[in-house]
Amino acid sequence: MRRSLSFALRIRNLAVPSTPHGATLAMDNSNPHNHHHQRRTTNNSVESDPRVQKLQQLIETDPSAGWEESWKQGVTPWDLGRPTPVILHLHDTGSLPMGRALVPGCGTGYDVVAMACPGRYVVGLDISEEGIKRAKQMSCLSPNADYFTFLKEDFFSWRPTHLFDLIFDYTFFCAIEPDMRPAWAQQIHNLLKPDGELITLMFPMDDHAGGPPYKVAIEDYEEVLHPMEFKAISIDDNELAIKGRKGREKLGRWKRAVGKSSYEL
Repeated sequence: MRRSLSFALRIRNLAVPSTPHGATLAMDNSNPHNHHHQRRTTNNSVESDPRVQKLQQLIETDPSAGWEESWKQGVTPWDLGRPTPVILHLHDTGSLPMGRALVPGCGTGYDVVAMACPGRYVVGLDISEEGIKRAKQMSCLSPNADYFTFLKEDFFSWRPTHLFDLIFDYTFFCAIEPDMRPAWAQQIHNLLKPDGELITLMFPMDDHAGGPPYKVAIEDYEEVLHPMEFKAISIDDNELAIKGRKGREKLGRWKRAVGKSSYEL
């Protein structure tokens, strides 16, 4: 892939994580030799949704700005309208680390607001200006508004002044091109405290071709996280997956065995 096209795809893909809940965009896999330029199709659960079809049109028309335009036009079929159920469960059962938390590709920010509390300050990050604007509008009256913030930043180049105790990745890893996954792992390593925890909701675990979202497997995470000294504490089926994702998601929890972040507090 030419460098300019790769950059355009990167910009597009970085906006996808603002699409955490719902539409699954897949590529037509009828021609395995045409991996990057196949025409996008929807899977059975969303193929009749005109919003998904419109979203695909916007992205195909302008890969670098299609996701931003989808926000402006209100074409957001991914938006569940509520927090991810498993995150609510982990929060309610006291199973999430306290301290500073990061949600890359936060979109409307439901998970950010759900996790925020006096003992946990949450930063929602997204490359989409309109997405961040919506997140701020939706959450401005939240009773826990003192415990979260939203920032328009590129995850890969962002350099915060403080490290994090927790990073939650949902449809961010699967949204970037597979050859960018090592850079994802390096930035996770950079942003997380040496004793911090990474939680990955791994989706979509299937065999479709192309993307985004690109298919993922446990081995894909291990391949890039193990060199960064991360090991899985647990990997379980997500029993609280939303309809249409049952059996296609796993919840992984990772911690670093040794070493320290390249950034200092």
